[in-house]
Amino acid sequence: MAVVSTDTSAAVRAPRTTRARPLRSLHRGEHLWAALLLTPYSIGLLAFILIPTLAAMVLSFTNWDLLGSLQWIGFQNYVDLFTSGEFWQVVGNTAYYTLVAVPLSIAIGLGLAALLNRGTRGMHVFRSMLFLPVTVPVVASGLLWSWMMAPDYGVINYVLSFLGIPHQQWLTGIHSAMPSIILVGVWRGVGLNIVLFLAALQGVDRAVIEAASLDGAGPFRIFLRLVIPLITPTLFFSAIIGLISSFQVFDQTYIMTQGGPDNQTMTLIYYIYLQGFTFLHMGYASAISTIFTLIVFGLTLIAIRYQRLWVYYTEEG
Repeated sequence: MAVVSTDTSAAVRAPRTTRARPLRSLHRGEHLWAALLLTPYSIGLLAFILIPTLAAMVLSFTNWDLLGSLQWIGFQNYVDLFTSGEFWQVVGNTAYYTLVAVPLSIAIGLGLAALLNRGTRGMHVFRSMLFLPVTVPVVASGLLWSWMMAPDYGVINYVLSFLGIPHQQWLTGIHSAMPSIILVGVWRGVGLNIVLFLAALQGVDRAVIEAASLDGAGPFRIFLRLVIPLITPTLFFSAIIGLISSFQVFDQTYIMTQGGPDNQTMTLIYYIYLQGFTFLHMGYASAISTIFTLIVFGLTLIAIRYQRLWVYYTEEG
C-alpha cells in the first residue's frame, strides 16, 4: 500500500511541475513584448512631456530671457503672477470659453447624433458633412472665419443686412469677440462628438427601448431617463476631452484676434506664448505653465473622482 501511495503522489506532482514552466515562461514573454512595444511611447513620454514639465517647474523659480544666464529668484514669479490682474483676466477668459464651449459642443453633438440615429436617408452623407470641420486645418478655418466675420466685407454681415440687422463687430467688439471664438470652437468640435454619440446610441439595446415603450413611456422620456444614462460613459469621455482641449485653445485666438480686443480673448496658452516667446520672460511663462498644468490635472482628477455620481457602467456577463 505504501508503494502505491508513493507512486501516486509522484504521478500527481509531476504534471503540475511540467504545466507550470510553460505558463511562467509565457508570462515573461508577454511582459517582455509589452515592454518592447511600450518603449517608443515611453521614450516619447519621457522626452517630450515629463522632462519638459519638470524643466518648466524648475525654470519657474528663475529669471531667464533665453539669452543671458539663469537667475534664481525663488517664488517671485508666483507672487507676481497671483497679484497680477491680467493673469486673473486670462484665467477668467479661459474659464468662460470652457464653460460655454464644452456644454454647447456636447449638447449640439448629442442632438444631431440623435437625429441621425433615427435612420434618416443619407445618414452617411450627413455624418461626413458634419465631421468635415474636424478635418479642416486650424489655420485655414481661422482665416476663413476671420474673413466671414469681417465687419465691412464679411459674408455674415452681408447676409444679416438683408434682415435689417446692422453690421456687427464680431472679432473687434469687446462683448462679441469671445462668443465669436466660441462659435468657431464649437463648429470645429461638434463633429467629433457626433461620431462618438452616434456610436454610443447605436450600441443601446433596442429591446430595452421597446420594453419601455410598451410600458407607456414616450420618446422624450425614454431618451431622457433611459438612453442618456446608458451613454453616460461616452458623455464623460467627451466632457474630459473637451475640458482638456478647451484649456489648450491657442490657434483660434492667435489667428483671429491675437488676444484682443483689450485682452478679451486672451487665453492661458496664448498668454504663455506671449510671455515666453514674445517678451522673453521664460521664468514667468514657466510659472504660468506650471499653474496651468496643475489646474488641468486637478480638474481632471476631480471629474474622474466624482464620475460615479452620474456615470453608469453596465455590467456584462
